[in-house]
Amino acid sequence: MFETYNPIDDKLYKVIDNAGKVVLKGWNNPLTDKELIQAYRDMLYERTADTMAVNFQRQGRMGTYPPNLGQEAIHIASAKVIAKDDWVVPAFRELGVYLAAGASLMEIFWYYKGNENASKFAGAPHLLPISVPIATQLLHASGLGFSLKYKKEKGVVFAYVGDGGTSEGDFHEALNFAAVWQAPVIFIIQNNQYAISMPVRQQTRSINMAVKGIAYGIPSVKADGNDFLAMYDVLSYAKKQASAGNGPFLVEALTFRRGAHTTSDDPTRYRTKEEENTWLTGDPLNRFKSFLNKKGLLKTLDDKSLEEEYKLKITKEFEAAEAAPEYKPDEVFATMFEQMPDELKRQKHAYESYLAGKERQK
Repeated sequence: MFETYNPIDDKLYKVIDNAGKVVLKGWNNPLTDKELIQAYRDMLYERTADTMAVNFQRQGRMGTYPPNLGQEAIHIASAKVIAKDDWVVPAFRELGVYLAAGASLMEIFWYYKGNENASKFAGAPHLLPISVPIATQLLHASGLGFSLKYKKEKGVVFAYVGDGGTSEGDFHEALNFAAVWQAPVIFIIQNNQYAISMPVRQQTRSINMAVKGIAYGIPSVKADGNDFLAMYDVLSYAKKQASAGNGPFLVEALTFRRGAHTTSDDPTRYRTKEEENTWLTGDPLNRFKSFLNKKGLLKTLDDKSLEEEYKLKITKEFEAAEAAPEYKPDEVFATMFEQMPDELKRQKHAYESYLAGKERQK
């Protein structure tokens, strides 16, 4: 795959076109009909949960949230490849991946309501906390990969970053370290065209993002991130390579962030409706649905009924998050240092005074 789809040639690995037609010659479907249908259901569940999360935030019931709309194929393809021995090192826009790794939707909602205790993810021992600082988590991913190799343990590391993260020093240090020590890390760049308001064309002069791995001696592929089947193929291949002791692998997933960067962002200020409509023709959910319909696999599946079923489940998860214990102010400060420095003591006192003032106003 690396030789055929060399990023230097800017080739794109894709299986189906926007109409769901297979365009890759000689492609053999590696998944059963049951697995394909479940993948579609998972993509629909992620999209429904994501849409409802934005609504909850708009209602003032949750804090700032980063929408996942348009990137579901990457997440659910990852979910089908990740095994229990693997580690997941997320950024902050991988809802479907969190769930696949064992996190509950309640915990995710709880986190975005401002409670970091949710990041413990009780049912996901190999999932690191959501990481908002750009690309810093990749250093942890390389360290985990080195540890797996050093201890001769099973598993590989799946690490996620956006296109903007490729400009950070941490990105390059993580790639270099993983390459030198041949750590089993799969770096997944979700190139969704914008790092907040900065378009890719201003982010780099490289021909693509995948080519950045070549400089470090890492086999890399540029794949269609809106094509679930393409992403499944590439990630499966990458995992086989990493599991076999061949070191890291880099995947650029070409996609488009259809929503805002976060719920505090207004994308109409930096991109056009024409651009959004162009990418909409390749929407990952619609595209995969067209492929499945051509195979006659969705005859008995009613999207509207399924969405209503999902909405009920998702609402229960959110209500559980609302009923969860509030974050104790002391916990914000107490666990940062073994001995609290004076500056942190000052901040704690200021915050306690602010809370006391609010209480008196009641």
